[in-house]
Amino acid sequence: MSATQTDHRNGGAAIVESIAAHGIDVIFGIPGTHNLELYRHLRSSGIRAITPRHEQGAGYAAEAYSRVTGRPSVVITTSGPGLTNALTAAATAWAESQPMLIVSPGPEVGTEGTDIGRLHETKSTSKAADALVEWSRRVTTADEAADAVTDAFEFFATGRPRPVHIEVPLDVLEQPWTGVARVAPTPPPPVAGADDIARAAGLLAAARTPLIVAGGGAVDAAPQVRRLAELLDAPVATTCNGKGVLDESHPLAVGASVRLPALHAAAAASDGLLVVGSELGDSDLWEGRIQGAVTIRLDIEEGQLQKNSAADVALLGDAAATLEVLCDAIESGTRAPVEPSGRAGALRAECAAQARADAGVYADINQAVRAALPADGILTGDSSQVTYLGSVHFFDVPAPRRFCYTAGFATLGYGLPAGIGALLAEPARPVVTVLGDGAFMFSVQELITAVELRLTLPIVVVDSGGYAEIKGQEAIRAIEPIGVDLAVPDFAAMAIAFGANGVRLTEPTDLTEAVRVALAADGPTLIHLDIRALI
Repeated sequence: MSATQTDHRNGGAAIVESIAAHGIDVIFGIPGTHNLELYRHLRSSGIRAITPRHEQGAGYAAEAYSRVTGRPSVVITTSGPGLTNALTAAATAWAESQPMLIVSPGPEVGTEGTDIGRLHETKSTSKAADALVEWSRRVTTADEAADAVTDAFEFFATGRPRPVHIEVPLDVLEQPWTGVARVAPTPPPPVAGADDIARAAGLLAAARTPLIVAGGGAVDAAPQVRRLAELLDAPVATTCNGKGVLDESHPLAVGASVRLPALHAAAAASDGLLVVGSELGDSDLWEGRIQGAVTIRLDIEEGQLQKNSAADVALLGDAAATLEVLCDAIESGTRAPVEPSGRAGALRAECAAQARADAGVYADINQAVRAALPADGILTGDSSQVTYLGSVHFFDVPAPRRFCYTAGFATLGYGLPAGIGALLAEPARPVVTVLGDGAFMFSVQELITAVELRLTLPIVVVDSGGYAEIKGQEAIRAIEPIGVDLAVPDFAAMAIAFGANGVRLTEPTDLTEAVRVALAADGPTLIHLDIRALI
């Protein structure tokens, strides 16, 4: 640390050094007048600053970074509009259960809420953030700022991952600090109670039609889910956030199929339904319901265990640790050997037929992209039909943390910054973004971020001429099309103007080769796929 940096060891250093002490080496954000004392300490702490062109894009990139790595991400904003711009992304991280720390400056101690016309003044940004994230804390000293960071990382390590916010008053950022960053402890993962595990093991061992539903809370329990599925010959379905918990080419995999009627029927007929790490929310089930004749729920958060589907046995604990003990209990019991029944294959075929009926050309698009991308590649999508009707069902992945899509908050504008965040998280792993034209226009400015970072990122923009899903909903309600047929620019030409590569296609069959070329290109490539003649 240089003499100049030592002289300026202040509240900004308390925050940044505490973040670095927890292994963070990249932050997303935009420097501004009020957060410069945070930026001052980034390089000396070994942290790379990524500058998207909008704080919302910073938050989406950070969310995908966490989704791909499983580690907390960090966003630094300036005060006022900097934070409020990022709050949609913060709300997304809350809805999608991703660990994110947002740090922003605030008015000096004692001046909050005074309404005296200061730069970036708001009624209360901390209270605004607190309404959307797990908790927001306004600190009053540099030591308290460092402790707040440690508390944030302790929270990330011990419960359901969700975003938090720390507001640091401007005078606290400038306040001298002589402390030492404290690292949050990492306790052992909690395991469900022995009696509850014994009951669950007995029910599952005796089940004739077992079924496993794995949600986002199961993404770090993939080996245990596979072990249990193979012990029971149980089909495994996932939510969107659980996609890939079981390799989707595995004979027992039914894919991310929880919205489909065939899966709802299979769940209702199951005498041993195990739900791991999911609230079974309507955003995944699309007005359906998952409830077994016998239902077992496993979750890290107690409030989830009876939510949306009553549990006959509730297992409160970490998914991986609890499933390990549950498998041991089943294996040590007395039970007849399980023979392959073919139930999973039949269920997958039925689900695939139902998904294909909805997807149409979006299935073809995703299968074409899948053919170009190596098995370990990552796909990022958006709240676009090509994603929720197509990618969810027709872009198979071999492992979790390979698919970035916000099924819960269903935000538009996520896909492109998510692609940037995913590629920064896993630079050796190929990443492709596939999204609709409406979604792309929400975050088009982040194309220049990808250019600036020289990221090899194919971006497939599927052009349906506007908001096709909403247009269809208007038609169902006998509403004349309004606000849905939109002007579409020449995306390929625009990409070239940005300094990226640009390609225009009209046939999904041409996508595979175009994506392969883009994966070998220097910098991002925008592939404008016009499907207006196909829908």
